[in-house]
Amino acid sequence: MLIGVIAGLVGLALGTFGVLAFRTSERQRSIVDIASDEPVLPAGSAEVLAVVGRAFVVVDAIDGVVRASPAAYAFGLVRGHTVVHSELLDMTAKVRRDGVILERQLELPRGPLGQGTIIVQVRAAMLGEEYIVLLADDRTEITRTEEIRNDFVANVSHELKTPVGAISLLAEALESSADDEEAVRRFAKRMHKESGRLAALVQDIIELSRLQGASINQKAHPVDINTVISEAVDRSLLTAETKNIEIMIGSRVAAQVYGDQDLLVTALRNLIDNAIRYSPENTTVGIGVRSREGLISVSVTDQGDGLTAEDQERVFERFYRVDAARSRQTGGTGLGLSIVKHVASNHGGEVTLWSQPGQGSTFTLRLPELEVEDSDPTSLPRLAGASIRPDAPGVHEQGATA
Repeated sequence: MLIGVIAGLVGLALGTFGVLAFRTSERQRSIVDIASDEPVLPAGSAEVLAVVGRAFVVVDAIDGVVRASPAAYAFGLVRGHTVVHSELLDMTAKVRRDGVILERQLELPRGPLGQGTIIVQVRAAMLGEEYIVLLADDRTEITRTEEIRNDFVANVSHELKTPVGAISLLAEALESSADDEEAVRRFAKRMHKESGRLAALVQDIIELSRLQGASINQKAHPVDINTVISEAVDRSLLTAETKNIEIMIGSRVAAQVYGDQDLLVTALRNLIDNAIRYSPENTTVGIGVRSREGLISVSVTDQGDGLTAEDQERVFERFYRVDAARSRQTGGTGLGLSIVKHVASNHGGEVTLWSQPGQGSTFTLRLPELEVEDSDPTSLPRLAGASIRPDAPGVHEQGATA
């Protein structure tokens, strides 16, 4: 009897130990299974990717993102655990099918909004037997610099031919008319005009080239928009006086922007000079400024002939002139509005246009407003040397909302 009880207790102990051992084994197996669900890259690949210096994305057999660098998210190549662009997925599909390394240069949308793009050199290759790695190098700045250089050479070579050729012909005519005092004066006057136009063109080309490669961060500081308007108008007074054009400035605003004051003055001066150039004599150019919803808008309105819809689409292009013959007479280079566009873009703003044939034009420069507590901008002074009324209405309603 005692032996049977002992045998029963021993059997119960063995059974309990067996159950515990089975449960422990199952628990360990489940831990291993869970761990095996996590993606495991080939040994050493993670360390290599961390030092390649390029944006990278690693995808699995169904193109799910296993790993991606911060740059890949910044470039807009990855959103969450998804590769955004179909062009990249086409590359992974071909690499997976053929087992070869692919390399392409792609121009891809930078984000879901706007027209911004990024140009990337992408290389796709197998990573182990299961994964594919995409390496992306940002080539946007290099590619656009090459395009700008090519356009610059083509445009400048064409634009410089006209004044240089005119000066050459006038010099020949002047030489052959040495005994004709009246002809000498006439040709000399024309040469002076063409040389001035050539100097203005070269200056605008230098300014535009500087803007295209410039960053405002080095010279940026809080700028009073009223001071910008004051200086821009002051630089345009002589041109306005020659055509008896009145410059009217609307009410000032207590607002600042963050940027390069010299560039902002240059942009606004170009808008004012453009308005004066294409306005009839004895008319008015209005300047209005307002602050609304975090944006400062400066509008310049003329009483010229206005622009057609076709001209409005191209007026900000480099070297584009609405009336080439009239531009030669007025000294326009075709670069002023392009410079304005680049300055606005470099400051995170934009320049827009409202115009109707026969009703004039209004160009509006919009810039992000700098929020400053207890700001006390200086008042806009009355400028000497021209008829300027700081209390004048500035621009008409269409211009204010353009």
